[in-house]
Amino acid sequence: MSSEAVNSYAGFIWSVADLLRGVYKQSEYGRVILPLTVLRRLDCVLEPTKAAVLEADETLPVTLQNRDPVLEREAGQSFYNASHHTFATLLGDPDHVAGHLRNYIAGFSDSARDIVDKFNFDAQIDRLDSHNLLYLVLSKFAELDLSPDTMSDLEMGYLYEELIRKFSELSNETAGEHFTPREVIRLMVNLLFREDDELLTRPGAVKTLLDPACGTGGMLATAEAYLRELNPEGELRVFGQELNAETYATCRADMLIKGLTAENIRFGNSFDNDQHEGQRFDYLLANPPFGVEWKMVADVVRDEHADRGFAGRFGAGLPRINDGSFLFLQHMISKMKRPDEGGARLAIVFNGSPLFTGGAGSGESEIRRWIIESDMLEAVVALPDQLFYNTGISTYVWVVTNRKEPRRRGKVQLIDARESFTKMGKSLGQKRKEISAKQIDDIGRLHGAFEEGPRSKIFTNESFGFLRITVERPLQLRWEITEDTLAVVESHKAMAKLDSETGEVLLASLREHLGEEFDSDDTVLALVRAAVLPVTGAKVSAVGKAVAGALAIRDPSAPVQVDRCDNSQPDPELRDHENVPLPPTPVAFEADPTARIDTIEYRTAIDDYLRTEVLAYVPDAWHDPDKTKIGYEIPVTRYFYSSNPLRSIEEIDAEIFVLEAEIRDLLIEVTT
Repeated sequence: MSSEAVNSYAGFIWSVADLLRGVYKQSEYGRVILPLTVLRRLDCVLEPTKAAVLEADETLPVTLQNRDPVLEREAGQSFYNASHHTFATLLGDPDHVAGHLRNYIAGFSDSARDIVDKFNFDAQIDRLDSHNLLYLVLSKFAELDLSPDTMSDLEMGYLYEELIRKFSELSNETAGEHFTPREVIRLMVNLLFREDDELLTRPGAVKTLLDPACGTGGMLATAEAYLRELNPEGELRVFGQELNAETYATCRADMLIKGLTAENIRFGNSFDNDQHEGQRFDYLLANPPFGVEWKMVADVVRDEHADRGFAGRFGAGLPRINDGSFLFLQHMISKMKRPDEGGARLAIVFNGSPLFTGGAGSGESEIRRWIIESDMLEAVVALPDQLFYNTGISTYVWVVTNRKEPRRRGKVQLIDARESFTKMGKSLGQKRKEISAKQIDDIGRLHGAFEEGPRSKIFTNESFGFLRITVERPLQLRWEITEDTLAVVESHKAMAKLDSETGEVLLASLREHLGEEFDSDDTVLALVRAAVLPVTGAKVSAVGKAVAGALAIRDPSAPVQVDRCDNSQPDPELRDHENVPLPPTPVAFEADPTARIDTIEYRTAIDDYLRTEVLAYVPDAWHDPDKTKIGYEIPVTRYFYSSNPLRSIEEIDAEIFVLEAEIRDLLIEVTT
């Protein structure tokens, strides 16, 4: 069957959606059309063996618990239907079509019925029936010949994907959560497989791929089609997990329709209900939802992080609660085949946040440090903005692997593909751009060439690391009693702890020294004690400290304050932080890098930086070595930034001259 014929079928099914106008919103059409398309396909597939299945079902003992193997064998499929109904018989009794349809659905084996249940199709039966639409819609679907003789599994898959695409485009407000634009998927698959073309084209090649946030299954379908095109004799066994019931049903139905193993698509949250626990894969793909919090699974994730460390999935660290992107990446890395098993590759699409969010020592920075120092980050590709249906933000594809080519070891490639797009004739939600097939190939070639250029930069792993140092300046204070400082004393919360008489005595005593200055807080404390002791008979240290703090004034000409060991006290208001580039020496990941910070090489890097970048401007500064941390960030856009040269004065003057002439001409035209 040609692509035109597939599109013709899609057009016919799309026309059925017109019957739903007024009863359903456009964004809801898929709730009816997708499950009915699945049911009609299954009905057509099972039709040749329907009689045999019914006969076998009647002859099996009533007490037999597991009837599936026998009935599946009779059906010649991994599913069956033991109901006496078909789409044709459903139409024979218009007054009871809803009940017959429910009986028909109940006759499916668990694997097929689970798909319909997750679509929540029972609610749609009620809705259609109450508006007298159920019989009409079913009769339209009964006209469709979706039998394998007419439409192969592959062609049926194309048809179903086209319907998914259409309905996802109608649901712009939620499409980005479950549906990734196909050109983005093709680019990711290209980056994922391009390095392995020779491996994948071997006769009988069998590989596995997981998408832990598979949505409607677009990534799985595109990857499977890519390998089939590359090697018709090869096999890509795809696995997925999805949290949303309706999109899970859509994905599983797509797998079933294509003749793939639908049982490999599992329902549930990948973080607290890992349905592929203990399994490892050759390839992994994902487009996890951007910036979605993980509060609902926080207890499970934190317990695994604390109890299992790197033996679990989240050993490197935990991101902030409002963005679970890095949880997905760590989960996927835990699913990669180990190098001694042949290794694995993964591609994941993120927004900009995982590149730089989180300071040194934070969960995000530690996760980046683990990935980069473990030499797993192969490339980051900056994509155009306005590619997705529900957001116009910029996005990035990360390529991660534990089996880098020798030429890539110890290095990371950054690719600028922000201008690789074509404008769409009509916007779809916030999607106004798309990447053409040629542009996908161009980006793939940039990645494969692994060469420096205007759109491709190559850096050593340590180029993304830095030492976050704390720079201190001395605290220089004098104490002065003025009306302003007395007003601060009077309003201080510590004064509220004194009774009114004591407070008045203290303020009066301080006012006797109005205009005086002191070089030490000891003098101020003595004044407080002298005023308060006669009234209360006890020391009031909290009030003394409060008064001393209120009367203190920072002054660069005042004495430097020292502690009991005669060390300069740091001024918190002058405290600063600097990022010192890591020394250009490859390092292996260590869970605790404290010892590395204290090495001669790292201390020398800090001292050299302080001498040239800090002490040259503030000679009295020093750094606190106990607060130094290692951080990692990937500022992609900074590396590709190029400033536009300023226009010359002559060029600006010439433009002004032209504008003035135009204004004069307009004034003459108006006044004459």
